[in-house]
Amino acid sequence: MAGRRLLEKGPLDSSAADIVSISAAKRLRALGLHPRKGLGQHFLMSQGAVRRILDAADLGHGQTVVEVGPGLGVLTQALAETGAQVIAVELDRELAAALGQSFQRHGEKVSILCGDAKTQDPAQLAPGNTPYKLVANLPYNIGTAIVRRFLESERRPQRMVVMLQREVARSMVGAPGKMGLLAVGVHFYGRPSIVATVLPGSFYPPPRVVSAIVRIDAAPEPLLPRSQEAGFFSLVRAGFSAPRKQLRGVLSHALARPPREMEGLLCRADIDPSRRAETLSMREWVALHAAHQEHAWTP
Repeated sequence: MAGRRLLEKGPLDSSAADIVSISAAKRLRALGLHPRKGLGQHFLMSQGAVRRILDAADLGHGQTVVEVGPGLGVLTQALAETGAQVIAVELDRELAAALGQSFQRHGEKVSILCGDAKTQDPAQLAPGNTPYKLVANLPYNIGTAIVRRFLESERRPQRMVVMLQREVARSMVGAPGKMGLLAVGVHFYGRPSIVATVLPGSFYPPPRVVSAIVRIDAAPEPLLPRSQEAGFFSLVRAGFSAPRKQLRGVLSHALARPPREMEGLLCRADIDPSRRAETLSMREWVALHAAHQEHAWTP
């Protein structure tokens, strides 16, 4: 299913970046803490960015939302005010403890869990079979890993609204012609779009890069049965193993088959053998996978 990329709206930044920094610094000092570079901590403080995230998430009373990396709890507070059931996962033990105390007044409506979202099973975060949404200001160094973790789960969220590095966000929503391996992985499970860009002054400490809010709406059903996912992505990775070269030669080398055989495979999928991997649409990747399945071989 082809994804859709919305036109990026004007960049969001704090209208008073110095106030954002002072507010965050005061909070951290009050807790006896400081930003941990090793955890990629850049705390979101801009209310403008928070409002844009909430609009994209479209939460309602009684819905369940999982937040990864709540940080100082600015977004967590806004999520709780929607009336949703909030489950926030924080890796930093000291921050998790401080947040647990801060949100005690919300009772069972806000749960602060200390853990690593990269290794936790998403199915264990949201209770029962309750549909849920994922909202997160993700550390840049684990952003794509978290997105993949939740998208590939058997209990993927209905919608994801995440903050990522802008260049990663653009790669994620890429259309045919600029659709890399990451974009294929995301489009396989859902429809991604960029909601807005967010400038460094919206965070404390300010990062050196521009960020973007990405919304991913889960597809009702993945493009292929779960039993075929591994084979599909194995073929896609083979196609992107030399992304600037023609697929005929790339697949010949990656699958250890003669170029003529790969040319025939591509033609059966109605794909010009001289094309590059990034130019293929999701429909064409599925067709190529089907042709490959019909003429399966052991490399």
